[in-house]
Amino acid sequence: MSTLVIRPAAPADAPAVVALRASVYPYLVRGERAVRAMIESPPAGEERASFVAVTEPGRVVGWVVAHRELRVAEPGFGRISLLHVHAAHRRRGIGNELFGAAREHLRGLGVSRVATIATAEAVGFARRHGFAPTREIRYSALELSALPDLPVSPAQIRLVPLSEVDEATFYEADMAAATDEPGDAAPQPMPYESWRRDVWENPDLDFDASTVAVMGTKIASFSLVLRDGDRVWSEITATVPQYRGRGLALLVKTAALHRAAAVGAKVAYTSNDESNLPMLAVNVRLGYRPVATQFSCTATLPTTI
Repeated sequence: MSTLVIRPAAPADAPAVVALRASVYPYLVRGERAVRAMIESPPAGEERASFVAVTEPGRVVGWVVAHRELRVAEPGFGRISLLHVHAAHRRRGIGNELFGAAREHLRGLGVSRVATIATAEAVGFARRHGFAPTREIRYSALELSALPDLPVSPAQIRLVPLSEVDEATFYEADMAAATDEPGDAAPQPMPYESWRRDVWENPDLDFDASTVAVMGTKIASFSLVLRDGDRVWSEITATVPQYRGRGLALLVKTAALHRAAAVGAKVAYTSNDESNLPMLAVNVRLGYRPVATQFSCTATLPTTI
């Protein structure tokens, strides 16, 4: 039996981590540059740590990330995310060891309540570690060759690429639109510098495909696109509350996907909370098909020891 080592991830692990994710979660999109940036320089205040499981001769077979959650108002709230193990190496305790490393990192930060996401098959694993499912999340895919036509823009609305938008102005719109985003804790605005590192400086963010609806000098709605080769991920599509009810989410998301397709993207993926009926309706109109279901789960750390 080969030796297993659980260690902090290094930037050089990025290609192996991307390949691992493609084999375990083919519907997730994150390129090598974004993974490398996640490992090298995570957003300030998150105290993010990444761990890999490595077998001889140095093959990465598992990966997990743990960090303090900055987008919620609840003190001591953290997240264990992206826990996955290569199919050929499961049922050997690797998931338990990765989870343990992530948990101990969060305990060291003083985190007391933790959220994670589990596939239907992994809910039992989550329960054994003290977690309980709270929300259902739908993952969907869309072949971009089948995109519907762009809807007619409402009067006074201009569609512009994210590259033409001021960074600080966009931050304000992002924070305003996220006030009622579904989650396991009450949301709060993310600190500007952390947001800048996590969102604006994400190496996968396609500034030309990402689309913003502007009314006058105000941002009304937007759809961000992350791109890795010919695959894209709809990171967020949102409308500032006072501009809702005008069909802007459908408009900006359709425009963003058309722009991505025009430069070679073939398939788009996204995820939505099953309670987010308006956004699910937008995806149905666009032609997305469900490809996977996962469950958000939460636990209080002392009960998982």
